[in-house]
Amino acid sequence: MAEIVYMPKLSDTMTEGVVATWNKNVGDAVKAGEVLAEIETDKATMEFESFYDGVLLHIGVETGKAAPVNSVLAIIGQAGEDISAALASAGANAPGAVAEAPKTEAPAASPAPVAAAPSTAPVAAAPAPAPVVSNNTGGRVFASPLAKKLASEKGIDIHSVAGTGESGRIVKRDVDHYTPYTPAERTFSAAPSGVESFTDEPVSQMRKTIARRLAESKFTAPHFYLTMDINMDQAIASRKALNSLDGVKVSFNDLVVKAVAMALKQNPGVNSAWMGDFIRRNQHVHIGVAVAVEDGLLVPVIRHADTKGLVQISAEVREFAQKAKDKKLQPSDWEGNTFTISNLGMFGIESFTAIVNPPDSCILAIGGIKEVPVVKNGQVVPGNVMKVTLSCDHRVVDGATGSGFLQTFKTYMENPAAMLL
Repeated sequence: MAEIVYMPKLSDTMTEGVVATWNKNVGDAVKAGEVLAEIETDKATMEFESFYDGVLLHIGVETGKAAPVNSVLAIIGQAGEDISAALASAGANAPGAVAEAPKTEAPAASPAPVAAAPSTAPVAAAPAPAPVVSNNTGGRVFASPLAKKLASEKGIDIHSVAGTGESGRIVKRDVDHYTPYTPAERTFSAAPSGVESFTDEPVSQMRKTIARRLAESKFTAPHFYLTMDINMDQAIASRKALNSLDGVKVSFNDLVVKAVAMALKQNPGVNSAWMGDFIRRNQHVHIGVAVAVEDGLLVPVIRHADTKGLVQISAEVREFAQKAKDKKLQPSDWEGNTFTISNLGMFGIESFTAIVNPPDSCILAIGGIKEVPVVKNGQVVPGNVMKVTLSCDHRVVDGATGSGFLQTFKTYMENPAAMLL
């Protein structure tokens, strides 16, 4: 009996998924536990394993296309089995049903390609030279493992290679014949002088989720903002002393994470969430650290940050940052935050306000460290100041509560040794 495989819900915020890669073609044998496809969610690309043994009879979503959760992804059954009843019962004759096995007693010798109608031209088929053409959809690059390996060996950014394989897939010949364009050539090709031009880019799953969740937060949670200057002279000296030790590499952001975690323990009103008809006061401290990636922003979570040392926090932040950029984060990596930190100081931003990251009630925006004149003991002397802004959901946090948290945070940042007590 034919079994319908539905688009899985692979994260708590996922409403639709993009098929990044099909690992099987129509007519191929499939075993339970084998990776059927790679599915791009709003936060990561994850392998999806088959639950059934049989033959892949039907592909409902072609490579690079999106489909809602619980829509028909594929049908697995016996070779030659009639799947019309299964398709009808699932309502799967909607756009996106792209390939179906021939109704014979055995799989076809040359199964139809996963990628749809033969009239569809390859992404990079235009013969004329063009600026760099990306074959990715929603930020995902479709390339063979060999092509990725060759590109890495040659120091070529795989994102800038135009694919000529099936459905625009980058293959070995594309890397072998890749010719980089100079910035001037790109500018001239993309926008000739005096000619209006634009490029429409598909919205990635991640960007859709960012747009939806932050719009909901901004327009439903009444935000207010508290800004404070923090003297970083002692933090700079402490970091320098720590990093002089063998095997230790601590960033200012690591100091911020530790100070925030300890301040939250003393100010639990900030470590809370609006739950509609009640307020949740969290006794545990899970710090979300915003990480910029190609498609937007991911927020991996440092769990029980108040119980961890600076070296452990530093190692976790670096690991999460790399996994985020490689799209290797798992749902357990980004779920459960009770507070969020967004740091743009390394980009030269002096100060900014951030949008509260649900379900948190607050987010702390960290600016860069700037050398400015400060008054000490009645004298104007050089000082290093970092500006921070706490965005608060007024349904949960009042001004006095947020101010108390910032005062505690300031104490720890200006006296880092206190975090070791």
